[in-house]
Amino acid sequence: MKNPLPENIYLKRTHPRQSDIRGCYFRDQTAIIHSTPFRRLKNKTQVFFAPENDHICTRIEHVLHVATIARSICKGLIVNGWELDSDMAYAIGLGHDLGHTPFGHAGEAALNKRLGGNNAFVHEINSYRQVEYLANNGQGLNLTYGVKDGIICHNGETDEQKLKPADKPNVLDNIKNRKVKPSSFEGCIMRFSDKIAYLGRDIEDAFVAGFITEKDIPENVKKVLGNRNGQIINTLILDVIEHSKNKDYIGFSDEKFELVTQLKKFNYEKIYNHPTLINYDKFCDKIINNLFDYLLELYQKNGKNYNDYKNTNIILDKAFSEYLLSMKDFYVGKQNNPDIFITDYISGMTDIFALQAIKQITIPESISFFR
Repeated sequence: MKNPLPENIYLKRTHPRQSDIRGCYFRDQTAIIHSTPFRRLKNKTQVFFAPENDHICTRIEHVLHVATIARSICKGLIVNGWELDSDMAYAIGLGHDLGHTPFGHAGEAALNKRLGGNNAFVHEINSYRQVEYLANNGQGLNLTYGVKDGIICHNGETDEQKLKPADKPNVLDNIKNRKVKPSSFEGCIMRFSDKIAYLGRDIEDAFVAGFITEKDIPENVKKVLGNRNGQIINTLILDVIEHSKNKDYIGFSDEKFELVTQLKKFNYEKIYNHPTLINYDKFCDKIINNLFDYLLELYQKNGKNYNDYKNTNIILDKAFSEYLLSMKDFYVGKQNNPDIFITDYISGMTDIFALQAIKQITIPESISFFR
């Protein structure tokens, strides 16, 4: 089995460049790893935001899990005669969440609501926006089409048992929601890898947080999939390879898909909708909205005089000023809509910086009694 489109379409870049010894997709991997959005993932939430425990999964660990799972599935199918590029799948995995907000899906929901809802902010689309336009001071990373297509179509939240690529190239700038299928099998594989990666890892973190115990996990899930992240990942990788190898699609077997659906339902009931996380989500919403209000007022007060933003002792003001100055050429013609660059700026924040910023603008500086 091979991709429906000619290889040169997947390899195309916005700005043509000569290939080198690394290969096109491995070059994309290095571009992603060395980018600022990727480095920020180490301090961005997966499920439990701003964890004090170093062993709780953050967004950077999640993307590494997804990338390695995608590569493993590719290798298994290549052995069975499929024509795939594991470097392409790995690059998609590394880059798929570069557009995630601070505080995970709570931050994404807050920004979406702030902008009017109805897919006004979607992290998959923002991940594409990061790699194509925002990273590298507004120049983007100039990734291959195949990798960008996999990133913007990576939706791992859908309950799908099987998936095959779109039969024509997606126009990436026109994608406005999560309904579009990837144009490659590597993109489809990455989408399944996203599902596999978060189910087991979130359970292990919930053990540490005290949300659940091993006894809470459904018996049939434990018996077939396992109750540890490594067991669940291994079982599902092997299932996808075995079930897909003689098909024209990527998918789970009936048995494993039923258990994945059951496990996902369990995670939502016992983890994602746990009262503690629901309460934290409310705080996240307040933080995102207060930061947005503050930066909007700052812009309305100072406009394009970005250097005037620095005339305070507030680090957020100075950092926002430096961001706007570095992105000035990119935002030319968009200066009348501050919602755009405020959204870009907040979505790029780490959990830690967002928490520091909210403290700066809500807690007054201590009065010094020493002269």
